[in-house]
Amino acid sequence: MVLLVLGSASPASAHAALRATDPEDGTILQRAPRTLTLTYTESVGLLTDSFRVYDPENHRLSTGRADHAPGRSDTVRVPLPARLAKGTYVVAWRVVSADSHPVSGALTFSVGERTVTTASAPGQTENRTTTSLYNIARYLAYLAATVLLGAAAFLAYCRPPRRAPLRPLFLAGGATLLGSTLALLLLRGPYEEGTAPTFASLGRTLTTRPGELLLARLALLLVAVVCAVCLRRWGGAVPRPAALTAGATLALALALTWSAAEHASAGIQVPLAIASTTLHLLATAAWLGGLAALLLTLRATIPPQVITRFSRLALTSVTVLVVTGVYQSWRGLGTWQALTDTTYGRVLLAKLAAVGLLLAAAAWSRRWTARLAVPKAKVLEPAGGPALPAPAVADAQLPFRHLRRSVLAEAAVGVVVLVLTTLLTSTLPGRAAEEAATAETGIPAASVTTVPFAVGDTGRGKVQITFDPGRVGPNSVQAVVYGANGALAAVPELRITMTLPAQRLGPLDTGLTDRGGYWATNSFDLPIPGTWTMKVTVRVSDLDQVTVSRTVRVAR
Repeated sequence: MVLLVLGSASPASAHAALRATDPEDGTILQRAPRTLTLTYTESVGLLTDSFRVYDPENHRLSTGRADHAPGRSDTVRVPLPARLAKGTYVVAWRVVSADSHPVSGALTFSVGERTVTTASAPGQTENRTTTSLYNIARYLAYLAATVLLGAAAFLAYCRPPRRAPLRPLFLAGGATLLGSTLALLLLRGPYEEGTAPTFASLGRTLTTRPGELLLARLALLLVAVVCAVCLRRWGGAVPRPAALTAGATLALALALTWSAAEHASAGIQVPLAIASTTLHLLATAAWLGGLAALLLTLRATIPPQVITRFSRLALTSVTVLVVTGVYQSWRGLGTWQALTDTTYGRVLLAKLAAVGLLLAAAAWSRRWTARLAVPKAKVLEPAGGPALPAPAVADAQLPFRHLRRSVLAEAAVGVVVLVLTTLLTSTLPGRAAEEAATAETGIPAASVTTVPFAVGDTGRGKVQITFDPGRVGPNSVQAVVYGANGALAAVPELRITMTLPAQRLGPLDTGLTDRGGYWATNSFDLPIPGTWTMKVTVRVSDLDQVTVSRTVRVAR
């Protein structure tokens, strides 16, 4: 049920974000441009149908082949037709960011004058079925890898006396990881292109970096199966150091197939980020996957040494998780403000809260582990000598039942941590969000806010409001109204006021005027930084109007 809910949720933005366009979004040009240029915060990959341009009559234009600018993997150029008629054009785009996640969006520009257009740029949105299946496969792959690698670490380090209880864990983890990896490979192409599930783009997927890493994961799984069969047949003849070295190498290579394809593969300090993410994944698997193995092992009474070894393994894993987690949080957030102002920061806060609960459950487990590690001793009194303590003998009546319960609670919270970790890998990092809002010169870009509205049953749409530069001081304000179908719409009245509740300032009327298809003012002063309340009043007829409020952060 959790997988279905999360898999069908709306996908979050990935690492790359649109930073600048030429022509700029919403501008009016005196001459038709010959080339459309889009610059992103990171390098992007192109699809077979990455860019679509629609004229004011919603007819798709025939454009040239899109390609990267010379020496710029983050900049894309699209040749436009030689003659463009007057009016507003809509551009829909969809590319693949460097960390393997597809991103999409739309922009408009006008030639000569802004017109009310019927263009709605269809075909560039996500396919819900494909996205849901792909997300579910990603969650299952993370879970299966955690279980598989953690069980292997538990078996190698903790050395339980019986291996039979762990066999279902290896079989289920291996089969799930194999099946989810195959599903990801088949769904990768449709997921990138936003189309229904199909095998038509499998050939192109195999030539991309994400496809190559998924193939490498499949090959590593097959090697692991062969090694497991050989160890089962000739385990006694294989030296233990050699077996451990081979297992550690396979685990490291398997973890790299994730870290080399996600957020660590793009942005700043890529080599260090990939190393940190790989260690983070391995430590997570050793702790949470080891918990699953311990839970199955505790179904019967086991030597206390097994539990104390796992306690040491878990403590080491937590130390690695803290160090790598702090670094990855700094790299992903960039600023403290992003911790509360971005989706990435809020998901990270939720993960930190879940990790806190996990540590509390682990501390409770360690209480019972400590009692197992200090067994009771019998006192022997040899003839003619003083009483001497006998060798420690484990008390068979120690409360294994309490330990099972605490480990079960720890494993349950661990599943939540895994889910939140998977969500973080598909969420736009705070640092990337700030880069998307800042131009190359370091000057903050215009502040753009989209406000949906609804009046009665038919008056639905949204208002896109731009404050340029969106800082304290003089600003130009532009507001464009879109109808329910996504096309530009004309309204008889539009009013925007700004209020700063913390300073009891306002409301300040922006004084928008109708400019023939859009509303604007060339000068509106924002005197103080802070979180302002913007009230948007839209009148769609003589009798019907609605007021919607949104908060807008104004910087110095």
